[in-house]
Formats: sequence, C-alpha cells, structure tokens
Amino acid sequence: MSLRLVPVTFAQAGEFITDWHRHHRPPRGHKFSLGIAQDDVLVGVAVVGRPVARMLDDGHTLEVTRVAVADTARNGCSMLYGAAWRAAKALGYRRLVTYTQQGESGASLRAAGWRVVATRPPTPGWSRAARPRSDHGVDHIARLRWQPPR
Repeated sequence: MSLRLVPVTFAQAGEFITDWHRHHRPPRGHKFSLGIAQDDVLVGVAVVGRPVARMLDDGHTLEVTRVAVADTARNGCSMLYGAAWRAAKALGYRRLVTYTQQGESGASLRAAGWRVVATRPPTPGWSRAARPRSDHGVDHIARLRWQPPR
C-alpha cells in the first residue's frame, strides 16, 4: 500500500493527534498541516507552527509541533517530515526545527535527512507561581532539537 500526501485542516489534524499521538495533545494553532493517506484513509498528520521557544521565533523559522502516524503507515513519519520541510521552504521559511524526547530514537528524522543541532535539558515544567499549569507528563524530560539540511 502506497502513501500519498493529502491536505488536512487543522481540525482534522487535531482529531487525528488526539487518537494517535503517544504523549501530546493537539497544539493550539498552526501555520499549516499536512496529511498522508493510504487508500483514501488518513493515516498520518504533521502540524507546523511558530516555534515554541521565543528565541527561535524570528519570522524565518517554523517548528514541526506534532507528527502522529497510524501503526499501518510504514515510513509515514519520514514522509511527513520531508514534506513539511519542502512546504516550509516553498513558503519562504529558512529554517524548520522539531524535537524528540530523550529515549526516542529519531529514526524517522534521520531517514528524512534531519540532524541533531542541539541538546536541551529537562524543563522544570510550565507551571509558575503566578500562572499555575497542570503537568502533562512531558515535563522534566531532556530533548534533542533536530533540523533538516538547508
């Protein structure tokens, strides 16, 4: 079964992420979303938005904030990462980043030609005394920042 890129709305991507992502909820917004289908059935999505890190939000950088793929979509993550970079470049962006958590292999990113460009220490979480937030199970985990070749 071959995979093909398909357009998806932000709402469709969010629903798919809710059903398939291992540890994150859908993001709050996006610049664009991509999908992959197998026999006209949506089997994967990628959501690309502004960088979460303020220092990277320079107007020329985007971040792949979520990728979720059904178990049946072999190589689907790599296909989505490659397509996200091609789309971002076509829109005039100069840089695209994403993150993996410590313990994740990054095999899909390496297969798409991406490389590790930074190691990020565990975060203390989003909650602060002035603005309490609930923990979503992904705080306190080190991450790797990835970037595709320019």
